[in-house]
Amino acid sequence: MSRTDAHERARMHEQSTAELITAEQFAEQTTRIIDAVSSVIDGKHEAVRSALICLFAEGHLLIEDVPGVGKTMLARALAASVDATVRRIQFTPDLLPGDVTGVAVYDPVAREFEFKRGAVFANIVIADEINRASPKTQSALLEAMEEQQVTVDGATHRLPDPFLVVATQNPLEMEGTYPLPEAQRDRFMMRISMGYPDAAAETLMLRQRELSNPLASMTPVTDAATVRHLIAWTRRVHVAESLEEYAVALAQATRADPSLHLGASPRATLQLVRAAKVRAALEGREFVVPDDLTELVIPVFAHRLLAARGVHRAGTQPVEAALHQIVARVPVPFAGSRV
Repeated sequence: MSRTDAHERARMHEQSTAELITAEQFAEQTTRIIDAVSSVIDGKHEAVRSALICLFAEGHLLIEDVPGVGKTMLARALAASVDATVRRIQFTPDLLPGDVTGVAVYDPVAREFEFKRGAVFANIVIADEINRASPKTQSALLEAMEEQQVTVDGATHRLPDPFLVVATQNPLEMEGTYPLPEAQRDRFMMRISMGYPDAAAETLMLRQRELSNPLASMTPVTDAATVRHLIAWTRRVHVAESLEEYAVALAQATRADPSLHLGASPRATLQLVRAAKVRAALEGREFVVPDDLTELVIPVFAHRLLAARGVHRAGTQPVEAALHQIVARVPVPFAGSRV
């Protein structure tokens, strides 16, 4: 049996097992993960939910913010909550593509090349400060993030399932950073910003961290097998045909907007719907509603778009402002739309 056939059979098994899961069981499992991660990341409930959406929607998460606001802590807390393989890659200017994907090393005893797996071979990969590495090294993640595999010297190697990349990124005005190219940004399902904590959360952090590191006391609340079952369950969440058309209309509106130079890709449309399914499941529903799509438009679309030259809106980000206007003017399907 080929690796592709084995992978497909495993996927079919996960799908059949998912049929045994109820919405209540899904909510119970996901609530445990959210509570575990939130115990470390105070006051960032939406950021935790976004990370969970990417995990269950089989996407990847890009966290962009200034240093020291908890980007890496969120990624490590999510990894600690799941009993799965975790690898952290500190991206630096001298990091090589082979350090990420792996390399073929000659074994003089066996007289053949042996593949040594890189750091990307894990269920959850923390790509810390991804934009500090060179574009060549950044591109080493492209195939892994899109196809869940890496190809080295003509040989293809499957990555573990589930597979999630949580990348952190410093703002581009920081020294020693390289902008992520459009193709790289398009591989990320969502981009979020942590922001500074409020005064109460920051005070609580001072008290807690003085005594111990909260990550050290975290124990897994689920495992990789359970996550695979939950992922399969979210695929079964119903999306009405009218809502699929609504998602396409939102994406097409970005391509026709004169204030945007680059619109949303078809991959962005697909990932918007997948993320909406998970959001609906986290809300205890087995079907998607328009709010699931509109609430996710900015985190799913914004990092993929480019504002047209000369477009400036005082006090706002031009891409986010354009998306707000698009959501406001694209007609929302009504309850009687065909399902």
